[in-house]
Formats: sequence, C-alpha cells, structure tokens
Amino acid sequence: MDYLFLSRLQFAVATMFHFIFVPLTLGLSLLIAIIETRYVKTGDEKFLKMARFWGKMFLINFALGVVTGLTLEFQFGTNWGKFSMFVGNIFGPILAFETTSSFFLESVFLGIWIFGWNKVSKGFHAFCMWVVFIASTMSAYWIIVANAWMQHPVGYVMENGKAVLNDFTAVLFQEFAILQVLHVLSGAYVLTAFFVMSISAYHLLKKQHVEIFTRSFSMALVFGFIFSIFTVVEGDFHGADVAEKQPAKLAAMESFWETSTRAPVYLFAWPDEKNERNVIEIGAIPGLLSFLAFKDVNAEVKGLKEFPPEDRPNVLITSLAFKGMVGLGTLFVFLTGWGMIRRKKLSESPLYLKIMLWSLPLPYIANELGWVLTEVGRQPWVAYGILRISDAGSVLATSQVAVSLAGFVLVYGLLGLIAFYLMARHAARGPA
Repeated sequence: MDYLFLSRLQFAVATMFHFIFVPLTLGLSLLIAIIETRYVKTGDEKFLKMARFWGKMFLINFALGVVTGLTLEFQFGTNWGKFSMFVGNIFGPILAFETTSSFFLESVFLGIWIFGWNKVSKGFHAFCMWVVFIASTMSAYWIIVANAWMQHPVGYVMENGKAVLNDFTAVLFQEFAILQVLHVLSGAYVLTAFFVMSISAYHLLKKQHVEIFTRSFSMALVFGFIFSIFTVVEGDFHGADVAEKQPAKLAAMESFWETSTRAPVYLFAWPDEKNERNVIEIGAIPGLLSFLAFKDVNAEVKGLKEFPPEDRPNVLITSLAFKGMVGLGTLFVFLTGWGMIRRKKLSESPLYLKIMLWSLPLPYIANELGWVLTEVGRQPWVAYGILRISDAGSVLATSQVAVSLAGFVLVYGLLGLIAFYLMARHAARGPA
C-alpha cells in the first residue's frame, strides 16, 4: 500500500463516517419545523413534546456532523495538495459561500432555538428551526455543487495547468448539480422518515407514549412515502444524465461490456474485469438499459470495452453499489406503501411495526451506497476527464498517512460510540 492509496482510504473513511450524520440533519430539521409550527397553530402540548424530543435527537446528531465535517476540508491541504492547487479557484468561492451564507446562519439560529425556549415567542422559536432547515439545505447545496463540478467540470478555463473559474452561474446551476442535490435531499428525507418511524415503532410496541409516537409515526410515514417515490423517479432522470456525461460509469453500473443497441439490464451480474466479461448474468431484460439511458429501447449504449482499461472505474464495486441502492430504494417504496395502507391501524399491526423497527439501518446503507457509486464510479478521475487521482495527491511518506488514518479510525470510532449511545439512550427514554 502506497501513500496515495492510504490517502484515498482515509478520505473515504472520513467522508462516509461524516455522511452518517448529514442526512438526518437535513431531514429532521424540516420535520421538527413542521411539528413546532403545528404546535404554534394548535397550541396542542403534545406537538411541543414531540418537538422537544426529536429536537434532542437532532442536536446530538448535528454535533457529530459538525465535528466530523471539519476534518474533510483540512485533508484537501494535507493529503490532496495538488488537487487543491488545481481546483482552488473553483472551490474557494463555493466553500467560502457555504461557510458565510449557510453554516453561520444555521449555527446562529440553532443557538437561539436551543436556548430560546420560553425566552422568545412560540412563533419566533418555530421560525428559528425553519431558518436552520433552510440554511442546512443551502449548505448541502453548496457542497454538492462542488462535488458535481468534480463529476462534470463546467464554467472554467485552463490557465497555467490550473482550472480557473470563468462562469460561476454555470457551476451553480448545471443540470448535473441540480439532479444530484435533489437525489441527496430526497434520500435524506427518506432516511429521516425511517429514523422517526423506527423509534416510534419501538415505543408503540411497548405501548408507551402512544399518542405522541402514533403522531410521529404517521407524519414520518407520509414523509417517507412521498420521498421514496420521488427518489425513484428523480433517480431515473439522474441516471439518464449520467449516461450522457459519464458513459463509463453507466457501463460499470450495469456491468455492460459490449457496445450494442437494445442494451439489456441484468437483475444481477458478477463482472470478471480481467477477462472483460460477466461470469454470472441473471434476469436479462432486453432494451431496458437503452430505454433508461436514452428513452429509446433501440438506442446504442457504449460498453466498457469502448474505454481503455485505465479509464474505467472499479466495475464490481460500482455495480454492486448501484444494484444495492436501487434494490433498497424499491424496498422503501414497498414498506412505506404498506404502511400507508395500515396507517389508521398501527396499534393492530405489530408485524409491520417490528419490520420498521429493524429497518433503521437500511436507509443509512442506501445513502452510503449512493456515495460509493458516485465516487468510485468517477474513478480514475478526481475531476472527470481533466485530472486523475494519481496526479492530485500530496507527496507524503506512507507512514505519515498510515498514522493519521489510524488516528481517524480510533477517534471517529470513539465519537461514533458516544453518539450512538446517547441517541439510543435518549430514544429509549422517550419524551420527558
């Protein structure tokens, strides 16, 4: 293992651990804002208890998200110095706007929300959480715009071997970025819905705080049903955009080797990258890949053999991540659809409640698989088509990266244990 591989592994560990907490911040801020607004409108104290309970879960999650996110930007300078020099003119304004326009706003109003109970009016207190939700969404937008530029660089010119920004609006509003933002946000809302439903199911099965958690479950169920369907529909548009702008990634997603018309989708395929074929192919559906990619069952789809081996992503990881994400997304539609049918009879549906209780890890896995697909599928490029990963790293001693990687694993492991313990303890305790 060389320093570059360890740097990649370190950034992957830090990013994936950080993203455990990001989706819940995005989704729970919206759900709490809705709950507290209903309290303001109705004066029903049960909505107040709900807002306080889910608010504590939000704060524990938010704290870990902030702490783990800070280290990512430092790694651009320590481990990825050449990349930072190459892309600094693009990323500088984006990350600066994220901090000044979003993170500060989010932090200030969250502070008011935390310490403002009984000190500001009910309406203003609810307004603070709406600002937190809007600011966290804005923050996510800025970050995803930066990532989308790595996936599909636009709005730049090359000067002295560096990418120099020449069209900021093209970077901010390119189609790839918009679709990626929508996919990340909808995935976050689905995760939040399952998080709330899982904890609510725990209490409903124990028959404690029944009214509060019946309301919580019902609200999250509608939330999850809507965004589970939205995620699937939006994912289709996003896949078509990937087919146009990252054809090698599309071919790797489907383990598709030979260029052809009426390209099939395999329900399951296991690639043999050395021999450029699939050793297992199950459930071929002719023309489906052509239709999904180009909305024409007779369209030609490029196979992996069209691309030099050094320009292909890891096919096995990309394909498994894609199939896993799609399979779980389909399951979420089924589970929330089943719940909508049983929505008025939750207390009479112990089997469904048990399934939802133990389904909590699934949306976390789906979100992580989505990022694995996004990042591994972009390989070997750090900025697609213009900068390879092999040309982006800082020159470091392997021992230096190994020590810092071990430190990340130990510290993040400890932080994760503390966070999960606090959240589990608070979740089991229920509202005060």
